[in-house]
Amino acid sequence: MESGNITQLSGFFLLGFSEQLELQPFMFGLFLSMYLTTVLGNLLIILAIISDSHLHTPMYFFLSNLSFVDICFTSTTVPKMLVNIYTQNKVITYAGCITQLYFLLLSSGLDIFLLTVMAYDRYVAICYPLHYTVIMNPRLCGILVMTCWIVDVLSSLLHTFVALSLSFCNNLEIPHFFCELNQVVHSACSDTFLNDLLIYITAIVLVVGPLAGILYSYSKIVTSICAISSAQGKYKAFSTCASHLSVVSLFYCTLLGVYLSSAVTQNSHSTATASLMYTVVTPMLNPFIYSLRNKDIKGVLKRFIGKVMRSGSIDAPL
Repeated sequence: MESGNITQLSGFFLLGFSEQLELQPFMFGLFLSMYLTTVLGNLLIILAIISDSHLHTPMYFFLSNLSFVDICFTSTTVPKMLVNIYTQNKVITYAGCITQLYFLLLSSGLDIFLLTVMAYDRYVAICYPLHYTVIMNPRLCGILVMTCWIVDVLSSLLHTFVALSLSFCNNLEIPHFFCELNQVVHSACSDTFLNDLLIYITAIVLVVGPLAGILYSYSKIVTSICAISSAQGKYKAFSTCASHLSVVSLFYCTLLGVYLSSAVTQNSHSTATASLMYTVVTPMLNPFIYSLRNKDIKGVLKRFIGKVMRSGSIDAPL
Protein backbone atom coordinates (compact mmCIF):
# COMPACT_ATOMS: atom_id res chain seq x y z
CA MET A 1 0.00 0.00 0.00
CA GLU A 2 1.41 3.38 -0.95
CA SER A 3 1.79 6.00 1.75
CA GLY A 4 0.05 9.27 1.18
CA ASN A 5 1.63 12.58 1.99
CA ILE A 6 0.48 14.15 5.25
CA THR A 7 -0.57 17.34 3.46
CA GLN A 8 -3.15 15.27 1.54
CA LEU A 9 -4.71 13.97 4.76
CA SER A 10 -8.02 15.73 5.36
CA GLY A 11 -8.46 14.47 8.89
CA PHE A 12 -9.16 11.68 11.34
CA PHE A 13 -12.40 10.13 12.56
CA LEU A 14 -12.76 10.17 16.36
CA LEU A 15 -15.04 7.20 17.01
CA GLY A 16 -15.74 8.16 20.63
CA PHE A 17 -17.75 5.89 22.94
CA SER A 18 -21.04 4.88 21.38
CA GLU A 19 -22.62 5.10 17.95
CA GLN A 20 -26.17 4.62 19.26
CA LEU A 21 -28.11 7.77 18.40
CA GLU A 22 -30.49 7.45 21.36
CA LEU A 23 -27.54 7.74 23.79
CA GLN A 24 -26.10 10.90 22.24
CA PRO A 25 -28.33 13.46 24.11
CA PHE A 26 -27.59 11.74 27.42
CA MET A 27 -23.84 11.68 26.71
CA PHE A 28 -23.87 15.33 25.62
CA GLY A 29 -25.62 16.40 28.84
CA LEU A 30 -23.36 14.24 31.01
CA PHE A 31 -20.08 15.48 29.52
CA LEU A 32 -21.26 19.10 29.42
CA SER A 33 -22.17 19.01 33.13
CA MET A 34 -18.84 17.33 33.97
CA TYR A 35 -16.93 19.94 31.99
CA LEU A 36 -18.75 22.88 33.58
CA THR A 37 -18.24 21.35 37.04
CA THR A 38 -14.51 20.95 36.34
CA VAL A 39 -14.04 24.51 35.11
CA LEU A 40 -16.16 26.08 37.85
CA GLY A 41 -14.62 24.00 40.66
CA ASN A 42 -11.02 24.67 39.65
CA LEU A 43 -11.75 28.33 38.94
CA LEU A 44 -13.21 28.72 42.44
CA ILE A 45 -10.04 27.18 43.92
CA ILE A 46 -7.88 29.67 41.97
CA LEU A 47 -10.04 32.69 42.95
CA ALA A 48 -10.15 31.60 46.60
CA ILE A 49 -6.35 31.34 46.77
CA ILE A 50 -5.84 34.70 45.03
CA SER A 51 -8.41 36.50 47.19
CA ASP A 52 -7.12 35.39 50.60
CA SER A 53 -3.64 36.43 51.74
CA HIS A 54 -3.53 33.57 54.28
CA LEU A 55 -3.41 31.14 51.35
CA HIS A 56 -0.40 32.81 49.72
CA THR A 57 1.87 29.93 50.71
CA PRO A 58 3.90 27.48 48.57
CA MET A 59 1.35 24.67 48.95
CA TYR A 60 -1.54 26.80 47.67
CA PHE A 61 0.63 28.42 45.00
CA PHE A 62 1.26 24.96 43.54
CA LEU A 63 -2.42 24.05 44.00
CA SER A 64 -3.56 27.11 42.03
CA ASN A 65 -1.20 26.13 39.21
CA LEU A 66 -2.57 22.57 39.28
CA SER A 67 -6.15 23.89 39.09
CA PHE A 68 -5.24 26.06 36.09
CA VAL A 69 -3.62 23.11 34.32
CA ASP A 70 -6.64 20.90 35.07
CA ILE A 71 -8.91 23.45 33.37
CA CYS A 72 -6.60 23.41 30.33
CA PHE A 73 -6.38 19.61 30.44
CA THR A 74 -10.14 19.14 30.24
CA SER A 75 -10.60 22.00 27.75
CA THR A 76 -8.22 20.25 25.36
CA THR A 77 -10.55 17.28 24.81
CA VAL A 78 -14.11 17.82 26.08
CA PRO A 79 -15.25 20.83 23.95
CA LYS A 80 -14.31 19.03 20.73
CA MET A 81 -16.06 15.89 21.96
CA LEU A 82 -19.21 17.92 22.74
CA VAL A 83 -19.14 19.47 19.25
CA ASN A 84 -18.77 16.03 17.68
CA ILE A 85 -21.72 14.64 19.66
CA TYR A 86 -23.94 17.67 18.95
CA THR A 87 -23.21 17.83 15.21
CA GLN A 88 -22.90 14.06 14.74
CA ASN A 89 -19.67 14.82 12.87
CA LYS A 90 -16.70 12.84 14.17
CA VAL A 91 -14.07 14.37 11.90
CA ILE A 92 -11.10 16.28 13.31
CA THR A 93 -8.73 17.95 10.87
CA TYR A 94 -5.09 16.94 10.69
CA ALA A 95 -4.00 20.33 12.05
CA GLY A 96 -6.64 20.12 14.79
CA CYS A 97 -5.49 16.64 15.77
CA ILE A 98 -1.83 17.66 16.01
CA THR A 99 -2.76 20.79 18.00
CA GLN A 100 -4.91 18.76 20.38
CA LEU A 101 -2.13 16.20 20.70
CA TYR A 102 0.40 18.88 21.69
CA PHE A 103 -1.79 20.54 24.33
CA LEU A 104 -2.88 17.17 25.72
CA LEU A 105 0.76 16.13 26.19
CA LEU A 106 1.56 19.54 27.69
CA SER A 107 -1.26 19.58 30.23
CA SER A 108 -0.93 15.92 31.26
CA GLY A 109 2.82 16.32 31.71
CA LEU A 110 2.34 19.48 33.78
CA ASP A 111 -0.13 17.60 35.99
CA ILE A 112 2.53 14.97 36.70
CA PHE A 113 5.31 17.52 37.37
CA LEU A 114 3.15 19.70 39.61
CA LEU A 115 2.03 16.71 41.66
CA THR A 116 5.72 15.81 42.09
CA VAL A 117 6.62 19.34 43.18
CA MET A 118 3.70 19.31 45.63
CA ALA A 119 5.00 16.04 47.08
CA TYR A 120 8.40 17.70 47.62
CA ASP A 121 6.65 20.64 49.29
CA ARG A 122 4.87 18.29 51.74
CA TYR A 123 8.16 16.45 52.35
CA VAL A 124 9.89 19.67 53.38
CA ALA A 125 6.91 20.83 55.45
CA ILE A 126 6.72 17.63 57.50
CA CYS A 127 10.37 16.53 57.64
CA TYR A 128 11.92 20.01 58.04
CA PRO A 129 9.14 22.16 59.57
CA LEU A 130 11.50 24.69 61.17
CA HIS A 131 13.28 25.36 57.87
CA TYR A 132 10.18 25.22 55.66
CA THR A 133 9.82 28.95 54.99
CA VAL A 134 13.55 29.27 54.29
CA ILE A 135 13.73 26.30 51.91
CA MET A 136 10.40 26.86 50.13
CA ASN A 137 10.97 30.55 49.47
CA PRO A 138 9.09 32.38 46.68
CA ARG A 139 12.14 32.28 44.39
CA LEU A 140 12.46 28.47 44.62
CA CYS A 141 8.71 28.01 44.11
CA GLY A 142 8.84 30.15 40.97
CA ILE A 143 11.87 28.24 39.67
CA LEU A 144 10.17 24.86 40.28
CA VAL A 145 7.01 25.86 38.40
CA MET A 146 9.00 27.49 35.58
CA THR A 147 11.14 24.35 35.25
CA CYS A 148 7.98 22.22 35.00
CA TRP A 149 6.72 24.40 32.15
CA ILE A 150 10.01 24.52 30.26
CA VAL A 151 10.69 20.78 30.45
CA ASP A 152 7.16 19.84 29.48
CA VAL A 153 6.90 22.39 26.63
CA LEU A 154 10.12 20.99 25.14
CA SER A 155 8.98 17.38 25.63
CA SER A 156 5.57 18.05 24.04
CA LEU A 157 7.16 19.90 21.12
CA LEU A 158 9.56 17.01 20.54
CA HIS A 159 6.71 14.47 20.39
CA THR A 160 4.70 16.76 18.11
CA PHE A 161 7.54 17.41 15.66
CA VAL A 162 8.34 13.69 15.44
CA ALA A 163 4.62 12.95 14.85
CA LEU A 164 4.62 15.54 12.04
CA SER A 165 7.16 13.43 10.16
CA LEU A 166 4.74 10.51 9.90
CA SER A 167 2.86 9.71 6.69
CA PHE A 168 -0.72 8.47 6.57
CA CYS A 169 -2.46 6.55 3.81
CA ASN A 170 -5.93 8.08 3.91
CA ASN A 171 -8.61 9.28 6.31
CA LEU A 172 -8.13 7.20 9.43
CA GLU A 173 -10.26 6.13 12.35
CA ILE A 174 -9.05 6.71 15.91
CA PRO A 175 -10.96 4.56 18.44
CA HIS A 176 -10.94 7.38 20.98
CA PHE A 177 -12.68 10.63 21.81
CA PHE A 178 -9.42 12.61 21.37
CA CYS A 179 -6.15 12.35 19.45
CA GLU A 180 -4.18 10.13 21.80
CA LEU A 181 -0.47 9.94 20.96
CA ASN A 182 -0.15 6.15 20.78
CA GLN A 183 -3.28 5.81 18.62
CA VAL A 184 -2.14 8.51 16.18
CA VAL A 185 1.37 7.07 15.88
CA HIS A 186 0.15 3.53 15.18
CA SER A 187 -2.31 4.80 12.56
CA ALA A 188 0.62 5.84 10.36
CA CYS A 189 1.80 3.96 7.28
CA SER A 190 5.42 5.01 7.71
CA ASP A 191 7.97 3.57 10.13
CA THR A 192 7.15 4.47 13.76
CA PHE A 193 10.31 3.14 15.45
CA LEU A 194 11.54 6.62 16.43
CA ASN A 195 8.11 7.59 17.77
CA ASP A 196 7.81 4.40 19.82
CA LEU A 197 11.33 4.82 21.19
CA LEU A 198 10.59 8.42 22.18
CA ILE A 199 7.34 7.38 23.87
CA TYR A 200 9.13 4.72 25.95
CA ILE A 201 11.99 7.05 26.93
CA THR A 202 9.72 9.92 27.97
CA ALA A 203 7.43 7.50 29.83
CA ILE A 204 10.37 6.34 31.92
CA VAL A 205 11.93 9.77 32.45
CA LEU A 206 8.84 11.96 32.74
CA VAL A 207 6.28 9.55 34.26
CA VAL A 208 8.12 6.82 36.17
CA GLY A 209 10.81 9.28 37.33
CA PRO A 210 8.35 11.70 38.98
CA LEU A 211 6.43 8.76 40.47
CA ALA A 212 9.67 7.52 42.05
CA GLY A 213 10.22 11.02 43.48
CA ILE A 214 6.70 11.07 44.92
CA LEU A 215 7.13 7.61 46.48
CA TYR A 216 10.49 8.63 47.97
CA SER A 217 8.99 11.82 49.43
CA TYR A 218 6.13 9.91 51.03
CA SER A 219 8.42 7.22 52.40
CA LYS A 220 10.28 9.98 54.26
CA ILE A 221 6.99 11.59 55.28
CA VAL A 222 5.67 8.31 56.73
CA THR A 223 8.94 7.80 58.62
CA SER A 224 8.72 11.30 60.10
CA ILE A 225 5.05 10.88 61.04
CA CYS A 226 5.77 7.56 62.77
CA ALA A 227 8.45 9.31 64.84
CA ILE A 228 5.88 11.76 66.26
CA SER A 229 4.91 10.68 69.77
CA SER A 230 1.39 12.12 70.10
CA ALA A 231 -1.59 10.79 68.15
CA GLN A 232 -2.83 14.34 67.61
CA GLY A 233 0.51 15.34 66.12
CA LYS A 234 0.44 12.36 63.77
CA TYR A 235 -3.09 13.20 62.64
CA LYS A 236 -2.22 16.85 62.05
CA ALA A 237 0.88 15.93 60.04
CA PHE A 238 -0.99 13.36 57.95
CA SER A 239 -3.93 15.70 57.30
CA THR A 240 -1.61 18.22 55.62
CA CYS A 241 -0.78 15.75 52.85
CA ALA A 242 -3.93 13.60 52.73
CA SER A 243 -5.54 15.61 49.92
CA HIS A 244 -2.42 15.53 47.79
CA LEU A 245 -1.97 11.80 48.38
CA SER A 246 -5.59 11.21 47.31
CA VAL A 247 -5.12 13.19 44.07
CA VAL A 248 -1.82 11.43 43.26
CA SER A 249 -3.38 8.00 43.86
CA LEU A 250 -6.40 8.84 41.71
CA PHE A 251 -4.31 10.23 38.84
CA TYR A 252 -1.67 7.51 38.69
CA CYS A 253 -4.12 4.63 39.26
CA THR A 254 -6.36 5.78 36.41
CA LEU A 255 -3.36 6.48 34.17
CA LEU A 256 -1.92 3.04 34.91
CA GLY A 257 -5.33 1.47 34.38
CA VAL A 258 -5.61 3.00 30.90
CA TYR A 259 -2.34 1.58 29.64
CA LEU A 260 -2.77 -1.79 31.34
CA SER A 261 -6.25 -2.15 29.82
CA SER A 262 -4.93 -1.20 26.37
CA ALA A 263 -2.15 -3.80 26.72
CA VAL A 264 -4.44 -6.58 27.98
CA THR A 265 -7.54 -6.02 25.85
CA GLN A 266 -8.04 -5.01 22.24
CA ASN A 267 -11.44 -3.46 23.02
CA SER A 268 -10.99 0.17 21.96
CA HIS A 269 -14.20 1.34 23.67
CA SER A 270 -13.05 0.05 27.07
CA THR A 271 -9.72 1.84 26.61
CA ALA A 272 -11.52 5.07 25.68
CA THR A 273 -13.73 4.75 28.78
CA ALA A 274 -10.66 4.20 30.96
CA SER A 275 -9.03 7.29 29.41
CA LEU A 276 -12.08 9.30 30.44
CA MET A 277 -11.09 8.74 34.07
CA TYR A 278 -7.80 10.63 34.00
CA THR A 279 -8.70 13.19 31.31
CA VAL A 280 -12.14 14.23 32.62
CA VAL A 281 -13.08 12.61 35.95
CA THR A 282 -9.82 13.26 37.82
CA PRO A 283 -9.66 17.03 37.02
CA MET A 284 -13.34 17.26 38.04
CA LEU A 285 -12.77 15.53 41.39
CA ASN A 286 -9.59 17.41 42.36
CA PRO A 287 -11.38 20.59 43.60
CA PHE A 288 -13.77 18.47 45.70
CA ILE A 289 -10.88 16.51 47.23
CA TYR A 290 -8.95 19.65 48.16
CA SER A 291 -11.96 21.64 49.37
CA LEU A 292 -13.68 18.87 51.35
CA ARG A 293 -10.50 17.74 53.13
CA ASN A 294 -9.02 21.21 53.68
CA LYS A 295 -10.47 23.52 56.34
CA ASP A 296 -8.61 26.56 54.99
CA ILE A 297 -9.97 26.13 51.47
CA LYS A 298 -13.48 25.37 52.75
CA GLY A 299 -13.49 28.49 54.92
CA VAL A 300 -12.23 30.77 52.16
CA LEU A 301 -14.67 29.31 49.61
CA LYS A 302 -17.62 29.89 51.97
CA ARG A 303 -16.57 33.50 52.55
CA PHE A 304 -15.86 34.07 48.86
CA ILE A 305 -19.20 32.62 47.68
CA GLY A 306 -21.03 34.50 50.44
CA LYS A 307 -19.36 37.76 49.39
CA VAL A 308 -20.31 37.18 45.74
CA MET A 309 -23.92 36.42 46.66
CA ARG A 310 -24.18 39.47 48.91
CA SER A 311 -22.71 41.76 46.24
CA GLY A 312 -25.16 40.27 43.73
CA SER A 313 -28.14 40.92 46.00
CA ILE A 314 -26.98 44.50 46.60
CA ASP A 315 -26.54 45.20 42.89
CA ALA A 316 -29.94 43.67 41.99
CA PRO A 317 -32.66 46.27 41.31
CA LEU A 318 -35.40 46.59 43.94
